[in-house]
Amino acid sequence: MAESISKRDAEDAARLERFRHALGAITYSDDAQTLKAMSRDWSAVSPLLRKSLRGRIADAIVAPTTRDEIGAIIRAAVAHGIKLIARGGGTANYGQSVPLDGGVLVDFRNYAGIVGVTATHVRARAGTNMEALDTQLRPLGLELRIHPSTRHASTLAGFIAGGSGGIGSIRYGLLRDRGNISAIELLSIEAEPQTVELRGKATGLAHHAYGTNGLITEIELPLAPAWEWRETVFAFPDFAAALACGVRAGSEDALLLKVLSLQEWPIAQLMPAMAGIVPEGHTMLSAMVAKQHRDELVELAEEFGGKLASDAGEGQGPYGEPLYKFCYGHSLAQVQKREPKFTSVQTLFANADLKRQIGDLHPLFAGRLPFRLEFQKSQGRLVAVGSPLFVYESEAQMAAIVAQIQAGGGQVANSHTTSVRAVGMKVVSDADIAFVRRMDPHGLLNPGKIDLAADETDALKTGLATSGWHVEERGFDAAGARASDVRSA
Repeated sequence: MAESISKRDAEDAARLERFRHALGAITYSDDAQTLKAMSRDWSAVSPLLRKSLRGRIADAIVAPTTRDEIGAIIRAAVAHGIKLIARGGGTANYGQSVPLDGGVLVDFRNYAGIVGVTATHVRARAGTNMEALDTQLRPLGLELRIHPSTRHASTLAGFIAGGSGGIGSIRYGLLRDRGNISAIELLSIEAEPQTVELRGKATGLAHHAYGTNGLITEIELPLAPAWEWRETVFAFPDFAAALACGVRAGSEDALLLKVLSLQEWPIAQLMPAMAGIVPEGHTMLSAMVAKQHRDELVELAEEFGGKLASDAGEGQGPYGEPLYKFCYGHSLAQVQKREPKFTSVQTLFANADLKRQIGDLHPLFAGRLPFRLEFQKSQGRLVAVGSPLFVYESEAQMAAIVAQIQAGGGQVANSHTTSVRAVGMKVVSDADIAFVRRMDPHGLLNPGKIDLAADETDALKTGLATSGWHVEERGFDAAGARASDVRSA
């Protein structure tokens, strides 16, 4: 057995060397420290992923700067049977770009820049940093509709291929909602790579697919007016009042909001930079609101018993970072700076009576497990995402919390595994599978992440009986996309 493994290792090393030689002058690295660092992302926030992804490291890294170099990497990979894993800023929470069995990371960060911009849309290369993109758009009076809380490090394609929503979703909904992604251009993984552009509903094929069905080269997104945003933090004496205010504020479509986040006590105290912002025992409701609607939001909060605890320009608050860095997955990372054992489960609350659904569930955890929620839209409806935070003890403990939440109508995605199907935020349909096979006929892209046979890698399985998120039509019906929506060039 040892002899056969040694022989296979030697064959793999020889293939990798032939691949490297075929790349010519394209940047290539197999430095051990670099490989270890680049094979990680933010998945360590999960105690289960921290264990299951430990020791999974790429064989090499390539860093293309042009479209021709991306094509050359693909041709060499197909010729020598080399696995490819697209990587952006490394800010994903589910190990989307962590290699499960070696392979070559394709670092897209040097393939960046705006391709074109109009009064309504921007088209940019895959590796474009999202903060840099917004910075370039602002002098034009424009900004991205939605960006992640990790905007400073995230790349455009990384967000679209691995994310689901974020800052701006309170107004514009999830990324998968119609109109939030205009076009995605990809290269197929073939001896002669084909350019495919997805438009309309077909963009859902590549969105949240973890880079398993082609290497994304360009993305086109709709834009929004760049308002002057105020960061407001309100303190409420109890959870119920903060929840009622959040639901009401999120339902006020005339209010220009960019983020709306609820953090039950003691979450604010657990985030070092937020400690002292709200009084002890108070639930915190944070919002980014357009300056012209700041007074209306303050008035609304006061109607529900809230008091303004902080009011600052964007990025100017006393907590030292943009307010959105204390929301979504970033909030857990902030808590873990003080208490590393805290974790959560990714829950969607989508009942028509949101206040009642969450309010009925809350007593099960009150005084023990504090809630964190972000309000956002999904297909025009107000929903909330988040869950109670808890100190991880065991998988059985986590499974019990999942069962309680789902019994109360919450839809739980498995944020403690790393395959598209098992996570459950994207339904893998027949059309998805057909598109993967069309775009990656040799099975070289991010192996193990799409589970074509609905068979998750044993090492990544968890005992969490999660339902997944089902707020829209189940799956992607191939008949639902016009032929013109999937174009080859």
